[in-house]
Amino acid sequence: MAPAAKSAAGKKQAKTTQKFVINASQPAADKIFDVAAFEKFLHDRIKVDNRVGNLGDSVQISQEGEGKVIVVAHIPFSGRYLKYLTKKFLKKHQLRDWLRVVSTSKGVYELKFFNVVNEGDEEDEE
Repeated sequence: MAPAAKSAAGKKQAKTTQKFVINASQPAADKIFDVAAFEKFLHDRIKVDNRVGNLGDSVQISQEGEGKVIVVAHIPFSGRYLKYLTKKFLKKHQLRDWLRVVSTSKGVYELKFFNVVNEGDEEDEE
């Protein structure tokens, strides 16, 4: 037991740097999604140590290119939390009915339109 306790106490927590990308280029190109407002929303809502507005140097949020938001966290951070906040932003701006948040790869979330099948065309033909 003593060696296990010693190794746990002797370990230093390594700094974990995680990079998350939220790609909203498709809705931003259609002018229905404001990327700057989304970036500000994330700045205002992300919690660090259970406090809003406590980002400091531990979390950086930046906008890259057309419709991409990059979040770099130097603390343990969950990608699901970013997905939750993205969905909350979409609901607030009444875009949740048309857009969904999909994880395309690890650390990359993309906003995609729902696939709408026009079944009304078949009824008009009858």
